[in-house]
Amino acid sequence: MKTVILAGGLGTRLLPLTKKTPKPMLLLGEKPILEHLIEWNKKNGVKSIVLCVSHLRKTIEDYFGDGRKFGVKIEYAISNEPLATAGQLKTAEEFIDDTFVCMYGDSIFDFSLKSMIKQHKTKKAFVTMGLNEYKANLAYGVIDTAKTGKVLSWKEKPEIKADVNMGCYVMEPNVLNLIPKNKPYEMDVVIKKAMRSKRLVSGFITKKGFTDIGNKESYKMANEEYDKKLKNR
Repeated sequence: MKTVILAGGLGTRLLPLTKKTPKPMLLLGEKPILEHLIEWNKKNGVKSIVLCVSHLRKTIEDYFGDGRKFGVKIEYAISNEPLATAGQLKTAEEFIDDTFVCMYGDSIFDFSLKSMIKQHKTKKAFVTMGLNEYKANLAYGVIDTAKTGKVLSWKEKPEIKADVNMGCYVMEPNVLNLIPKNKPYEMDVVIKKAMRSKRLVSGFITKKGFTDIGNKESYKMANEEYDKKLKNR
């Protein structure tokens, strides 16, 4: 089993932090985000990693090398321009010949990847998406009305629930046939293509074990959470 980590994005929402440092190399505690991801894969039995790199890739390559000092094997799929999520994945095609894991390099995961892989194989899925149960309270009172305009109910700042994409997938290698070469291409387009062609896209739902690091505010919160965990050990 291999894991492909997409680590070539520009990280524009985290500027100026990402002006000289690629987003996956931003520190969380004393280690880069990418190192946390590699350790998590290793903990779950995946020791062969393909890093899809582009922006400031030398920083990543110099830090991780062939992966030996981290107890894994690391290979590099290189693009010279931003290709979006699925476009980046396509650059790793030569390294993939069996079921594989794909994940975005700007999140922290702490759920059972082993269980996700097991579910994927048991269901014989084409793609299994990692989904996180997300809860949020709306900032307004929600009013239900009849067609006549009569007010039926008032729910003040109700909680909503949804399963959101974590950016962690288990995939069959043929998924790469749905992605054009050397073209920016988003993952949602690929998943929708697979669904239209009647391939089984399955969801693996977790209630915890996902931290998104999409902007400066979420990065700050991730560091605060990480510091709390260290203090509670």
